[in-house]
Amino acid sequence: MFLDVLIRRNPAFIEAAMELHQAGRIPANAYVLDLDAVERNARLFQHEAQRHGLKTFAMTKQVGRHSGFCQAVMRGGIDRAVAVDMACALACDRAGLKTGHLGHLVQIPRHEAAYAGTKLQPDYWTVFSDTKAEEAASAARSAGREQNLLARIQTEGDTFYRGHEGGFAAEDIVAIAERLDDMEGARFAGITTFPALLFDLEARKVKQTPNLATLGRAADALAKAGRTGIEINAPGTTSSAVVAALAASGATQCEPGNGLHGTTPLHAVEDLPEDPAVLYLSEVSHHHGGKSYCFGGGLYIDPVFPDYQVRAIVGPEPTSDRSALRDVEIPDYSAIDYYAMIDATGPRPPEPGDTVIFGFRGQAFVTRALVVGLSGVASGNPAVTTIENGFGDQVSWPGAFRP
Repeated sequence: MFLDVLIRRNPAFIEAAMELHQAGRIPANAYVLDLDAVERNARLFQHEAQRHGLKTFAMTKQVGRHSGFCQAVMRGGIDRAVAVDMACALACDRAGLKTGHLGHLVQIPRHEAAYAGTKLQPDYWTVFSDTKAEEAASAARSAGREQNLLARIQTEGDTFYRGHEGGFAAEDIVAIAERLDDMEGARFAGITTFPALLFDLEARKVKQTPNLATLGRAADALAKAGRTGIEINAPGTTSSAVVAALAASGATQCEPGNGLHGTTPLHAVEDLPEDPAVLYLSEVSHHHGGKSYCFGGGLYIDPVFPDYQVRAIVGPEPTSDRSALRDVEIPDYSAIDYYAMIDATGPRPPEPGDTVIFGFRGQAFVTRALVVGLSGVASGNPAVTTIENGFGDQVSWPGAFRP
């Protein structure tokens, strides 16, 4: 879905990745990052967020919490991360990107709270219940600090992905705030939800969900109760194009993820300020039944769009020419993605060892793909920085072995 915009707006990145793969520097089954583009994207996003008075927390799960990504984001002026889970927080902290927001979407397991409160010391910690609030308060109390808590709220009619449900009743927010304030080691700091924004396929626009109105009503109730300085965290489909609308709705915090590498759904249908900065790279393995099979492992297609014809650039040499595009069949989601099948018709079918480039809106952390950082793409001197797994750990890739 994002291959077209990659070809149009960052062809040098495609060609650099192919060149380095053919030189034995990039493994098959890898999400590859243009770290210079990430830095530019972070800088323009942060400028827009600051212009509207919003705090920015970077989401890193989509690109496997890669340390180079974290550092590029910091160079672009974003110095805090939102951690989707503890693994995310640990990887970002190790890379130097401190925890701005913890506990949303995934609550912190009981026996990990002490580490979070003592070592990570997040600026904000989201809780879904009194039980989780007390765990966070206890952790902060033991560390001799006071923890800012965000209450995740919900009401009938709000939008949730299945399996994401949970949170306090929005109608009780005033009493909830009082209960959280009464916990030693904690203070009520604000409210959050997810998703506050969603891409509407039919309208080809990002629209507000009912959740955003729920936040607004809760904020009004808190204000009427005399509370001021309430933080309103409103994540979802966040790019620089929606910052003004978020600020106008009352949000005080925003959390770009795919926006930092130019792959929100809106980037697929409009040319937004952020440049595409991620691709998925594979390699042709073998032939069978008139198809060329390429390695899988990271063939995750985020189901934001309906089924579409997946295509890839395939070739033995660096190219961003559309003549190198081929149709690809991806295994059904119920299957393990060991391989994908490439159309092998035409005068030169893809051969084993050819590079394969996809443009996915990925979620690298739920795959077994590696994540590779590139520097120097824009200057014409591309080089691999680090090769890491989905937890932000550097790995010893066997392909780097030189006897």
